[in-house]
Amino acid sequence: RHSWAFPLFCCCEIADEEMWRFACRAANHGRTLRLGAMGGGAATVLAASSCLRSSQGSSFASCEPSVDSTNTSKALPKKGLPANRVSNPAQPLDVRLGLTKLEDVSFPLRWGIIGTGTISSDWCKCLAEVPGAILKAVAARDPSKAKDFAEKHGFQKSVKSYQDLVNDPEIDIVYIGTITPLHKEQTILALKAGKHVLCEKPLTENYEDAKELYDLAEKQGVMLLEGMWTRYFPAVDHARALVEKGVIGEVRMVTADFPELCYAVQWAPLFFGADEPLKVVSAGSDKAAGAVIQYKGSAAVLSFPTWAAESPEVVEIIGTEGRITLDWMGAHPVRITIRMTPALCWEEPQGHTSTTQNGVQPYVETYTYPLPEPWGLPAPNWSFVNQHGFIYQAQAVHRCLAAKLKECPQFPKKESLRIMKLLDEIEKGIENPCR
Repeated sequence: RHSWAFPLFCCCEIADEEMWRFACRAANHGRTLRLGAMGGGAATVLAASSCLRSSQGSSFASCEPSVDSTNTSKALPKKGLPANRVSNPAQPLDVRLGLTKLEDVSFPLRWGIIGTGTISSDWCKCLAEVPGAILKAVAARDPSKAKDFAEKHGFQKSVKSYQDLVNDPEIDIVYIGTITPLHKEQTILALKAGKHVLCEKPLTENYEDAKELYDLAEKQGVMLLEGMWTRYFPAVDHARALVEKGVIGEVRMVTADFPELCYAVQWAPLFFGADEPLKVVSAGSDKAAGAVIQYKGSAAVLSFPTWAAESPEVVEIIGTEGRITLDWMGAHPVRITIRMTPALCWEEPQGHTSTTQNGVQPYVETYTYPLPEPWGLPAPNWSFVNQHGFIYQAQAVHRCLAAKLKECPQFPKKESLRIMKLLDEIEKGIENPCR
């Protein structure tokens, strides 16, 4: 079994979707590709360190980036190369902080599943690849659907009701993959039975309900985790490490887009903290909407396009000395691009340090973290894009519960609750918002 992908470094951006997917697959097999002209220019893809880490949790291999030949010494960032300032940048945050051990993906957890929709199906495909996961039982409103789901995904049994599932003494943790209006009731059911709970995002329909659930989990002494799976992707860990090290200077702005508010809003507390912002404004409808979250000296600028639009789904973290782009796709990114302001820009007398204002190219490093196969748009028999990335969240849950933690540092309670408050406020200005 393979449970983690190491980075592919690209010295160019590949516009063609199929060529990009082909290049990533080739990198998984350690190949170096030389591609012909695309978009008027030649491209080279270098597999710098693209090997899958086994589920036993071996140590990280370093990725030595290739430098674009156009990056001369005069164009280097004034504080040195990003790749030289952060070691093992994509190491899972819980491991990097010394809270858990990589090998504890083998920690045994007996899983019960509430809900048999497409999201639960994709989750269970990933869960089956975690060495410690024991697929115990499934429950659904329709017992026949639970039975079919259990057989399809290799669970030991199905049960007749949600109550039967949470009362089962052989279940340690419950995954809730139903629609948001049902989350509160089903989470309370599981928490009162003494089970750990991983509930899909958004956790609830408002802040007060979420606070009630977290308080109950604390009283019961169990984990309640909102399933914001984005936070566990290696590219996101990489971006977090760069920001923490000050590689792009002080973060001044974060931009993100997604039709569902929670996916875009979650980037604000990740890079600006979970404290109360100075101001939140929003406007629009389910056709097109936006919000600005103002902090002291910084802001998150978020857009919420309709599902029926060619939205970019890109996250930008804009700093005083550089910019980080997360994409392919922003809600579940496998690619990170770091653009650094060259030292010569800091000589501009008026303090206009951006490369666009100085007419120079930034120093660029790009990494791709291919998901375990299959992956794609979506892969056959999967429901959503890059859904195999669920495995990163699943592994983290096993590691954190092995360490007796009641939350994962990638998405702690304080950030989950802050997002709930932000969503409550943002929804006031939007007609028919999609939380």
